[in-house]
Amino acid sequence: MGEAVVPRLQNEVLLEDTGIRRKLSLLFNLPSISFLSFTLSLPAECFPGSDLKIAGIDFLKSQNCRLHHTDAYNISNLVVRRGQAFQLQLTFSRDLQAADKLSLRFSIGENPMRSRGTLMSLNPRREDDLSRWQISIIKSSGKECLLTVTSSPTAPVGKYTLNVKTGTNTYKPENGEVYLLFNPWCEDDAVFLADEAQRKEYVLNDTGYIYVGSADSIYNRPWNFGQFEEFVLDACMYLLDKSKLKLSNRRDPLFVSRAMSALVNANDDNGVLLGNWSGNYSNGTSPMDWIGSVSILQNYYKTKQPVLYGQCWVFAGVLTTVMRCLGIPSRCVSNFNSAHDTEENLRVDIYLNELGEKLNGISLDSVWNFHVWNDVWMKRTDLPAGFDGWQAIDSTPQEQSQGIFQCGPCPLKAIREGDVYLPFDSKFVYAEVNADKVYWVVKKVGSKDKYIRIGTETQGIGVNISTKAVGQDEREDITQQYKFPEGSKEERKSMQKASSFISPSGIVPRARFASTLPMGHEDLKPMVQQETVSKSGLQLEITSKDALYPGNPFELAITVKTSTPGSWTINLASSCQLQSYTGKVEASLGHVKETVKLEGKSEVQVPLKIAADTYMKTLASVEDEVLILITALAEVQGTDDKLTKEMTMSFEYPPITVQMPETAKLNKEFTCAFIFKNKLNVPLDNCKLLVEGLGIFKMSTFDQGDVKPGRIIKSEIICTPTRLGEKKIVAKLTSNQIKGISTEKAITIVQ
Repeated sequence: MGEAVVPRLQNEVLLEDTGIRRKLSLLFNLPSISFLSFTLSLPAECFPGSDLKIAGIDFLKSQNCRLHHTDAYNISNLVVRRGQAFQLQLTFSRDLQAADKLSLRFSIGENPMRSRGTLMSLNPRREDDLSRWQISIIKSSGKECLLTVTSSPTAPVGKYTLNVKTGTNTYKPENGEVYLLFNPWCEDDAVFLADEAQRKEYVLNDTGYIYVGSADSIYNRPWNFGQFEEFVLDACMYLLDKSKLKLSNRRDPLFVSRAMSALVNANDDNGVLLGNWSGNYSNGTSPMDWIGSVSILQNYYKTKQPVLYGQCWVFAGVLTTVMRCLGIPSRCVSNFNSAHDTEENLRVDIYLNELGEKLNGISLDSVWNFHVWNDVWMKRTDLPAGFDGWQAIDSTPQEQSQGIFQCGPCPLKAIREGDVYLPFDSKFVYAEVNADKVYWVVKKVGSKDKYIRIGTETQGIGVNISTKAVGQDEREDITQQYKFPEGSKEERKSMQKASSFISPSGIVPRARFASTLPMGHEDLKPMVQQETVSKSGLQLEITSKDALYPGNPFELAITVKTSTPGSWTINLASSCQLQSYTGKVEASLGHVKETVKLEGKSEVQVPLKIAADTYMKTLASVEDEVLILITALAEVQGTDDKLTKEMTMSFEYPPITVQMPETAKLNKEFTCAFIFKNKLNVPLDNCKLLVEGLGIFKMSTFDQGDVKPGRIIKSEIICTPTRLGEKKIVAKLTSNQIKGISTEKAITIVQ
């Protein structure tokens, strides 16, 4: 009678065998007559695996990111940490059958290969992948399947592309790039950090302090690290790609941190920040005007060109952001009286004139009032046992290492114990915290300069080494992590060991000596370590009568003391200078030169007064923040007693007040006001207020013009918080005369 057809679905079978025709005619109650063809389309379930497709993937971002401590990243993609399970929900075009072929492919790099561990093809039914990645089905119900994937704890960090293969079909999901980071929560990861409070501080805290000033006057500078802000993670991924590290080396925090120490400066590779210590920042941003890393990294990622300009605390702040963003525990470290020992002889030469004024330019060595670098936490599988833990890295371009401006990682234990032969850059870092300061007076003898060595200070370098305390807004002194107590047996032993590697010709470790050798006669034989015995018991003290506010005169005093019986005639020279934090003298303000007589145990105070107009022009003309350096030089007539004393002081400033509620609601507006009263005796020209609140508002600048003495300025910003928890608002005021009044205030954001 004709051809019987069942409506087609997906799979067709052409029936031509007469036996099958007869059976089908009975099955469908059709007349048993001859017909040429019979096409039957059966449901897809009858043909397992032949046409399974992916309808969608849910990356379960909310729960995965919460468990991986990545929920704060402002990015639409899934961000997970290596060595830890995450879940994916697959939706299929039909029910999943036992015979279906299914594999998830994670790949990284330009030419992913299984043999290199850069292509992982994971079959949930077969755990045969050699990459240490794991996958399994948690639950399969109808067209949905819940999978768990665990990456290797040694997988290269970076962006992985996910494709899902079902039979001959490949599904490429939207936002299918998965960001894989180091994991301080995973015991098998080289960056594992056991203490939860430390993980919160060194990985998850996006605000903090950088300590600056001088050894005698330390203060904090609030800094927004902002590792979770928009485009910051992408900027870090761009830097990883730009580093040209082999993917196998991206497994190891050692290579990643060393590469990032090079890329955060722009010197060799068009990296993030261009350093500038010239005092001229007219074609960029003054290093003093940054209050965080976010705008720097966002700008760099947008333009792919170095951001102008940085100095050490800016480099350290940005490198902390990059490390924490990638999952490597990191902290900013401030070393006060930091030696830059270019000759690697554990000695920094400082030259004074006969007035006690420090001279620029004679030596390439320098002592910075402070220098800021980073510590990162990791296992050192490349070294003998015992050198795991904190490692120093530094992105400030000071000296080349292996032909590139990079520094570290260098184990703190190696620095402490004098094992300066261990990689990387241990000699340089060791000298930064251990060099001796050798003072020379330059005297005119006829038409020539004569250099007279007047003393060696063995305990002035590498003091008050500071970082932010864990979980507290306080300074933690970590000097003991870098060096044994000055003068201890362990410290002497460490110095002797280090000296044998740094200076084979034999510089005297920790010896005090006076010399009248002209400069250039440095072929000194090793001497027995000894302290110079003072006949007079000569001592010097430097004090300031009042806090040093710009616009006020300085009332300083040098106290000369003797403690041994006898009559002593002492030649005193003392000077006051302005210097930048790198030790460069910007101006000489005044000096005093006197001869004083003391009997036995006695003292005399010699005043040194500096009028405000002597230094205010310099303050306004120098774009860097300057410190006040007071140097005193004393010689006891008829003896070899010579003594030099330095003190560096910081200016004091009126405060910025922040007015806002203690709590605010998520996505609800509130007002934040910044108030400043100029309590100084001088006008502040060209005032700028810089403010930023991570998760509340982006960095904003208010131009305030000139602010006369007594004037109050007030700026307001309307804030809409987008993230829960405690957040901090940072504010900084700069002007021609003062370069950095900073403050911060916390607010709690609730539902």
